[in-house]
Formats: sequence, C-alpha cells, structure tokens
Amino acid sequence: MIDIRTVATTASTNADMLALAASGAAEGLWLHAVEQTAGRGRLGRAWVSPPGNLYASTIVCLRPGDPSPATLAMVASVALDEALTAYGADAWIKWPNDLFIGDAKLTGILLERTGDAVVAGIGVNLAHHPEGLDRATTSLAAEGLAAPDPELFLRDLAEAFARWLAVWRNGLEPVRRRWLERAHPVGTALSVRLPDQAPIDGLFDGLAADGALRLRRASGEVQVIHAGDVFRI
Repeated sequence: MIDIRTVATTASTNADMLALAASGAAEGLWLHAVEQTAGRGRLGRAWVSPPGNLYASTIVCLRPGDPSPATLAMVASVALDEALTAYGADAWIKWPNDLFIGDAKLTGILLERTGDAVVAGIGVNLAHHPEGLDRATTSLAAEGLAAPDPELFLRDLAEAFARWLAVWRNGLEPVRRRWLERAHPVGTALSVRLPDQAPIDGLFDGLAADGALRLRRASGEVQVIHAGDVFRI
C-alpha cells in the first residue's frame, strides 16, 4: 500500500525516514518535502533543494530471499526512468543509479540502511537545477519540458517503484535487463574514480549478475567494480 505524506520543510527526507524506519514504519510509506534545508547525495555531497523539484524518500522492509539490498538502486533508477519517460524526458541511466539527459545530471538516488530496512531517497530536478557545480546539471524545465507538480510526479513514481519492487522480489535479472536497456551502451568509454586511487579508464562491459559494473581495460582484462564514481568520457 502506497502512503504519501508531504511536509513543507525538513532538513532531509532520508534522515526523517531512517528514524521512521527504525521505529517500525511500514513499507510503502513515502515522505515528500516541498523544500529541504540539508539535503544530501551520494558520498556526502550536498543536494540543493529549492521548492519546485522533487525531494522524497521511501522505505523497503527487507525479507528473507530478497536480492542484495544494494540492488535496490537499480529498482529506483528503472522506476524513475519509467516515470520520467511518461513526462517526455529522454533520459539514460549512469551506473549505479543516476539519470542524465545528454551529459547533464537530472536526478540523484541515495540508499541508506537501518536494521532490516532500506531508505531510498530520490531527488529530481523538475523546475530548477543547480549551477556552478563541477558537473553539468539540468532539469525538465531546462530541457523545454513542462515541469510537473512534484506531488503528482511522486504519485506516478511511487506506483512505478512498487511495480519494479515486486519484480525485484521475484529475481534481480528482469530489473538488470531493464537497467541495461536504459543505460549507456556496451562499449561506452568510462572513467571510474575510487577513493584514494587514480582514475581507472575502460569500456563499459555491462553488469555482473549482482549488478556490479564490468569495466574492460585496455589490456582486455575485465575489472568488476562494486562502488565508485563513474564518468562517461
């Protein structure tokens, strides 16, 4: 059952949902904030959160037999892609879960776990996008598309997420296939930055069965990467 709750302002929907999850909140709950004052993305990055964009988080209660919790990032990205496509966006997925239009980032997804629950936070640039960052960003409005009301967009996203979550619970492979259909093609040149290491360059070689990135090096060796910052060259 989908239960969407909206608040005018909060520091971080993910932080709020982690507390709710720890107190036993049910799966299907979504928290939507009109504005965040301390939004955050992957690797501790700040997420600029003015009104007009989507800032929302949901809870997945893990069950015995579920695929790896980390692969919920794939569930979130394919669901988000489905919702965005319905609003006319021609987006593609970059590993592990960012959605781009062209070379500009459109969305962010952050997974955090507490006990047997995973909180998935999703931010989408609908009406605005930040400028002056070290990477290109965009919004639906900047792409010439009508920016939907965030609450209406969230209803569509929540329904898509519930459908793909049910698919995931029956096995990761259909989610993995859909992810690959919507990602950059095999053979795309990528650069991967790992903590405290020099960048690793290679060609996208698809995903491992567990959703890890396969990177084909110049030597022909395939390196499997489970975490890192990925850039399309």
